[in-house]
Amino acid sequence: MTQVGGHHTERVRQRTHEGFLRHKGFRWAQIASLLCLVAIAVYFFVAARLSEPPSGGSWLGYVLGTISAGLIVWLACLGIRKRVITSGHYSLKAWVSAHVYLGLSLVILATLHTGFQFGWNIHTLAYALMMLVIVSGALGIWAYATLPQRLHGNRGETTRKQMLEALESLDKQLHDLALPLDRNGAQIVRLSLEETDLGGSFWKRLTGSYGDCANTRALRQMKALPAPSDPRQAEAVDRIVTVLEQKADVLGLARRQMQITAVLEGWLFVHIPATFALLAALTAHIVSVFTYW
Repeated sequence: MTQVGGHHTERVRQRTHEGFLRHKGFRWAQIASLLCLVAIAVYFFVAARLSEPPSGGSWLGYVLGTISAGLIVWLACLGIRKRVITSGHYSLKAWVSAHVYLGLSLVILATLHTGFQFGWNIHTLAYALMMLVIVSGALGIWAYATLPQRLHGNRGETTRKQMLEALESLDKQLHDLALPLDRNGAQIVRLSLEETDLGGSFWKRLTGSYGDCANTRALRQMKALPAPSDPRQAEAVDRIVTVLEQKADVLGLARRQMQITAVLEGWLFVHIPATFALLAALTAHIVSVFTYW
């Protein structure tokens, strides 16, 4: 009985930790693949009996367009769905899994809908925006599948709060160690204390471009100082250099943490606005089709 119970617990644990991509044994990947295969088969079956490939204005084009438009609207509802908690077949994990694979299926469905006919018009704009949304969504999948592990690997057992506390402690040490220094040495320490930028703009955090780091400049200037004749000052300079190096290590750790977080957040700055733009272009596309065609 104990062994059976252990196997049951293991199965429950595996289901609990199953990712949205693998949900129910890739159920939605199989459904999306089947949908694409059927669409491809029907398209080329029809195309083989026509002098020209089916276009967006053909009956097949309308069917594929209707399916694609319905999927786009449904996919855009994920943000609303996230605010509702359910389980089973309609759990958020199942919904996200369907969102991913059905979203990818649009590459096939919408392309077949166009009949491979593109131009400088609202219809091609809607298609281009759809592809932008799909690509940005794929990048988001990659980010959420890989970056959390990098976050954990980067910080180890150190939390964000502990990083900030370590920086505060190092700054306090620098302040105390600078007391015996002359004016020039004290100004160098003040450069690290007052001008070190931990975060900065979103672009700065995303690219990790801290080439002008005040702490790095302070460390370089402190090492370039002539050796003080006063033993007390010489000891203070050596200890300050050590603390500045420790601060540089903690800053590097914290900035890498913020860079990874910025990547996780940044893709939404493309994906969400592009989704709204797609919905607007899709509406214009549908209205123009039924109004002028």
